[in-house]
Amino acid sequence: MCGFCPPSAGWRSQAKGKSFNIPTWSFPMEKFRGTILHHPPSHCFDNSVESIKADLTEKLFSMRAKFPEVATLNDYYLALSYVVRDRVLHRWIHSAHTYFQQASRTVVYLSAEYLMGPQLGNNILNLGIRKQVEQAVAEMGLSLEDLLEQEEEPGLGNGGLGRLAACYLDSLATLQIPAFGYGIRYEFGIFDQQIKDGWQVEVTDRWLRLGNPWEVPHPERRYEVRFGGHTEAGYDAQGRYRVRWVPERSVMGTPFDTPVLGYGVGNAIILRLWQAEARESFDFQAFNLGNYYKAVDDKVMSENITKVLYPNDEPEAGRRLRLEQQYFFVACSLADMLRIFFQRDTDLDRLPDKFVVQLNDTHPAVAVAEMMRLLIDDNGLEWDRAWKITTGVFAYTNHTLLPEALETWNVDLFGKVLPRHLEIIYEINHRFLMEVNRFFPGDAGRLSRMSLFSEAGEKRVRMANLACVGSRAINGVAALHTDLLKQTVLKDFHELWPEKFSNKTNGVTPRRFMALANPGLADLITQSIGATWLRDMDRLKGLEPFARDNAFRDQWAEVKHQCKVRLAAMIRKKTGMAVDPDTLFDIQVKRIHEYKRQHLNVLNIITHYRRLKQGLDMDAPARTFIFGGKAAPGYVLAKLMIRLITGVADVVNHDPDINGRIKVVFYPDFNVKNAQHIYPAADLSEQISTAGKEASGTGNMKFALNGALTIGTLDGANVEICQAVGPENFFLFGLTADQVAATRQAGYRPCDVYDGNEELRAAMGMISGGLFSGGDPGMFAPLIDSLLNEDRFMVLADYAAYVQCQEQVGRAFLKPDHWHAMSILNVARMGMFSSDRSIAEYCRDIWHVEPVPVVVPDETCDID
Repeated sequence: MCGFCPPSAGWRSQAKGKSFNIPTWSFPMEKFRGTILHHPPSHCFDNSVESIKADLTEKLFSMRAKFPEVATLNDYYLALSYVVRDRVLHRWIHSAHTYFQQASRTVVYLSAEYLMGPQLGNNILNLGIRKQVEQAVAEMGLSLEDLLEQEEEPGLGNGGLGRLAACYLDSLATLQIPAFGYGIRYEFGIFDQQIKDGWQVEVTDRWLRLGNPWEVPHPERRYEVRFGGHTEAGYDAQGRYRVRWVPERSVMGTPFDTPVLGYGVGNAIILRLWQAEARESFDFQAFNLGNYYKAVDDKVMSENITKVLYPNDEPEAGRRLRLEQQYFFVACSLADMLRIFFQRDTDLDRLPDKFVVQLNDTHPAVAVAEMMRLLIDDNGLEWDRAWKITTGVFAYTNHTLLPEALETWNVDLFGKVLPRHLEIIYEINHRFLMEVNRFFPGDAGRLSRMSLFSEAGEKRVRMANLACVGSRAINGVAALHTDLLKQTVLKDFHELWPEKFSNKTNGVTPRRFMALANPGLADLITQSIGATWLRDMDRLKGLEPFARDNAFRDQWAEVKHQCKVRLAAMIRKKTGMAVDPDTLFDIQVKRIHEYKRQHLNVLNIITHYRRLKQGLDMDAPARTFIFGGKAAPGYVLAKLMIRLITGVADVVNHDPDINGRIKVVFYPDFNVKNAQHIYPAADLSEQISTAGKEASGTGNMKFALNGALTIGTLDGANVEICQAVGPENFFLFGLTADQVAATRQAGYRPCDVYDGNEELRAAMGMISGGLFSGGDPGMFAPLIDSLLNEDRFMVLADYAAYVQCQEQVGRAFLKPDHWHAMSILNVARMGMFSSDRSIAEYCRDIWHVEPVPVVVPDETCDID
């Protein structure tokens, strides 16, 4: 029997107060822990092996129109996905109904990127039915691992920003917070990466080509999004000044919903992605006149908006399309949010009590202007009332310290695409600068820096400034990052509104990146300290005594070895290269960028290679250096860095003098799916970005949670990781952020460092001499010139310290008992880096939302 059970007393989410000024209240993690224990998840489906087999056969017939003798592996993957999806959707329906009944205060997460990763394995894990599914498919002559391998990854993000958003949705659901994630359903995601002749080649990511079983389209719920045109001002019947936007064209936004399950709870939330469609797909008038191409022209032009993730924004057309993408998903999302609000309320002053909207970086910052347009133009509110509502709804997360990465738009372009919004931003700016002048009278420099418009060169709209002005809360994503925000790029805003600023250090979900990616390690931890650590990572501290247990260290080492064996097999399959799992796996996987300094890693490899050729370093452990990551298609130096890695690999891997003591691997097409094999296999995690440049990083957390030791600078979340695990369990090197700034201020000359270090000169000489480029001395000249003449990211300044620190790594690895003890302590002390902790802090300090448990009756579940 199926019905809806109310949550236990005291857990109903109530909107606090009549406006967004909600009283501060305690938000201990115990609230979440208690809910999970009191409300075990369940569903009306029979999760027995026989039932899953029957459901799988039925889905094969009804959804794939296949019988077993002709069904492909992909047919079985899709059929199993629909079996699991039915169970997931059942939880979502109960969740949605519960949230509707209680008018729950809801988090809206706006992000232009979501790197969700494959869904089948994660949903099986969160449903607690892994054992039954494994047995069911095995009895049908199938392998669950083979079925999982069939899934195409939705590449709907460029890297850390999108992966963080995915982790946060996982934690919002697990912590039982009513929430929507809103984004874009890109038809083609981030490119697939191939390596040909050592160079990166971009290949279209056709992730939808075989279908996506996890999404539910809602074509009946579409929103019109307008672009271009002009505005007309006038007065309404009551004599109030009003502006009407007369657009040049419009498109329709159609939602596709993907449910996101919580772990160990009955809750699910929704990721709603928008696809652009033409108002009319076919122009019959044009067709009848014989103009066949014009008949479908509107459809093609409209759908271009969500065709591809972030086009190259160098040419004018690319920049315009990116702006249209951002406005498109923001306009659809806010329209949908207001639709939901008006289901239960009509007083827009209460909108901040119902919703809090988190801007994930500046990509959705135009939402501030769009909300004002909706309130003033569409709903007839006066400016001050609309502004109070707007600033009560939004909060802003900054993700960068690089000034060039703070998004701006040419004013002429912005006005052509969004003429009404440009007018609104001008008015916001006028009123804001009057406020600044009241606090800091006569400070023209401050007014210029804080203006929503940059006047240097071509006039541009500053989206970070707009987000700061339009939000009631601003946060950084690591302690160092937040401090530097206050001191540098957002210093003026912090001096005006210090109460707005807080730090929310990023986190990652242990469900995907430990339980799913590394089941051997997860099982060992569970056998030792119980299963609750997956919902409360502070309990990992219980592992600390095991670091002194010889038998446990041996088990730990064996788990790591098996992970390395699996990765070695994948490397052989992907690249044809054989690597030895008994060597030290030294791994750097992340976006390729100068500030992340993959070329510093390469310089050390070349130095080590040269020493071995000279008969030195013979007592150092054998190493396999593994790189992975994508370079932006237009980023010439980043693509050259990949070519340098592959060039070094070609030489080192085939040198008989080295005899396998060094292997260099570039693992192509790094993504979430591949990462789930890479993180567990790492012995050493390379986190070597220039101090003060990385906002946080989350790969550093994923590596450490899987038992890798870190070599890194005091940059981003490395600072907090080093503090948490202890400096004795962290290989620290390099200039600090303050030292980087001081070195620059003192007139840094990289050529002086080069002249003063013989090994550095030799390593760079081997590059410039053509050894790693087939004898072409000019291939890497741009990279060498950038290091010698500018070295923006202090590669040469940190070279000697890095090489010396790598020598310490080698000596430590030769003491396996000590190494594995350090590895255990790293995992034991990483509890604070769960995305559950991050989300709990957002809930407590910024969003002011409480858990709303969802009970789905008559269910059982195997999750402990």
